[in-house]
Amino acid sequence: MIDLILLNIATLGIFVILSLSLNLIAGYTGLLSLCHAAFYGVGAYTTAILMTKAHFTFLPSLIISGFIAAFFGFLIGLPNLRLRGDYLAIATLGFSEIVKNIFLNWDSLTGGPKGISEIPPPSIFGIKFSAYNKFQYLILIWIFVAITYFAIKRLTQSRFGRALEAIREDEVATLAMGIDVTKYKVFSFIIGAFFAGIAGSLFSVFIKVVVLNSFDFMLSIIILCMVVLGGMGNNLGAVLGATIIYFASELPKIFGISSLIPPQFNQIIFGLILVLMMIYRPQGIIPRKKIDYETNIVKEMKLRNKK
Repeated sequence: MIDLILLNIATLGIFVILSLSLNLIAGYTGLLSLCHAAFYGVGAYTTAILMTKAHFTFLPSLIISGFIAAFFGFLIGLPNLRLRGDYLAIATLGFSEIVKNIFLNWDSLTGGPKGISEIPPPSIFGIKFSAYNKFQYLILIWIFVAITYFAIKRLTQSRFGRALEAIREDEVATLAMGIDVTKYKVFSFIIGAFFAGIAGSLFSVFIKVVVLNSFDFMLSIIILCMVVLGGMGNNLGAVLGATIIYFASELPKIFGISSLIPPQFNQIIFGLILVLMMIYRPQGIIPRKKIDYETNIVKEMKLRNKK
C-alpha cells in the first residue's frame, strides 16, 4: 500500500510539471495547444535512447531531452504561431500526429510499437537509485516540480510574462505598441516544450519503459483539462487542477475497484468537468489575478525607449 501511495505521488509530480508548462502556453499566452503530449513523448524517448543505446548518464540525458523537446517547440511555433484559435489547435494536433507516426515507424531507433524497455535507473552525484525504491524517485521528481514552479513563476512575473499576458488579452494592441508578438509566442512554446521534455525524461527513468500509448492525443486533452480546471494563467491553479484530475482518475485503482468501472468512464468525466467549468466557472477554481494590461504595455514601452 505504501509503495502504491509513493508511486501515485511521484506520478502526480510529473503531471504537475506538464500542467505548469502547458499553463505557460495556454494560460499566460492564450495559445490553444493540443500537442503537449508530443513534447512529453520527445523527452521520454530521447532519454530512453540516450541511456539504453548511447549509454549516457541521467543528468546529461535529462538536459538534452529538454533541449530537443524545446527544439520541437520551436519547429511547431515558428511556422504556425501566426495562426489563432481553432486553426492553431488543428495545426498543433497535426504536429502531434506527425511525432506519433515517427515514434511508431522508426523501429531501429524507437522500437516501434514495442517501445524501449530496460531503461537503467539514474545515478546522480554518486547516488545510485534502486529500481524498487519509489521514495527516491518521488524526491527526485518533486525537486524538479519545485524548480519548474519557481522558474515559470519568475518568468511570468518578469517583463517576458507581462508581454505574454498582454498578447493573451489583446494581440492587436500589443503588436501596435511595437512588441514582437511572434517572438514571444515562439519563446512561450519553446519554454513550455522544454519543461514538458523534462517531465518526459523523468517519466522514462521512473517507469523504465517507454511505449507509444503513453503519449497519445487523449493525454494532451487531460493536461489541458488540468489547466482549465485549476485556472488558466495561475500556477497554483495548474497544480491544483493536476492534483484533482489525477487522483479522480486513479482513485478506482487505489481502492481496487477499477475492474468495476469501464475505461471510457475517465473520458466521460473529463468531458463533463470541462463542460461544467465552462458553464459555471470559466475562470477555473483559482482565477488569475486581474491586471491592468494597458499599464503593463505602457511600462514595457518606457523600458524599451530608455534603451
